[in-house]
Amino acid sequence: MDKRELERLLEQVAAGEVEPKEALLRLRVQPYRDLGFAKVDTHRGIRQGMAEVIYGAGKTAEQILEIAKAMREEEEKTVLITRLSPEAAAFIGEKLSLSYDKLSKIGMVGELPPKDGIGKIVVATGGTSDLPVAEEAARTAEVYGNEVVRLYDVGVAGLHRLMDHLDEIMSARVIVAVAGMEGALASVLGGLVDCPVIAVPTSVGYGANFGGLSALLSMLNSCASGVSVVNIDNGFGAGYLASMINHMEGK
Repeated sequence: MDKRELERLLEQVAAGEVEPKEALLRLRVQPYRDLGFAKVDTHRGIRQGMAEVIYGAGKTAEQILEIAKAMREEEEKTVLITRLSPEAAAFIGEKLSLSYDKLSKIGMVGELPPKDGIGKIVVATGGTSDLPVAEEAARTAEVYGNEVVRLYDVGVAGLHRLMDHLDEIMSARVIVAVAGMEGALASVLGGLVDCPVIAVPTSVGYGANFGGLSALLSMLNSCASGVSVVNIDNGFGAGYLASMINHMEGK
């Protein structure tokens, strides 16, 4: 249960459509479920509006499966799994209804929620090599109920490619700019739009790129106002933050 579902339940109680005892039964859940190797945060959706996400890297396929099953038993409609290996996905897919994207290594158990974000999230990349990180961001945003517009391979080495999409860029409510090399895409976009730009440095680049450090430092030193930066290759963090912004009232 997330914040919106909790609010609807309380409104139903206030309207006399649901008995208080029935509402209490729905809410009677421990703050977390202890699986021994993991403590599943069952109240995160109520606190933050978004359920806990399973980070697949470093976990065994069996551990991921048990966590996902526990979340489904707690009536989580959608379970998001990031950095899920193809081997683990194949194992989990035999036990649960799993949709898996090999490029982004995103797995999802359950169904996509309705698109209830206020506007559109644009995910743009400098180059094709940035696609795995960009798709992690895009699919994360979609799992949280957002309409996503993908603008891929529109980096500053050929600026005309970006200018061909000004309508999509200027109508976005939030933009995720994914780029390696020198990471200039975020600054260019930040200088064009009146919405927040979330910059995602990637580890794409030659030796002096230092595994994404050069892009990270360029983005942190952006002269464009309204640009914030997440960690190197952190597409999930960018997609999550973009979703939070796109669900905030007031613009």
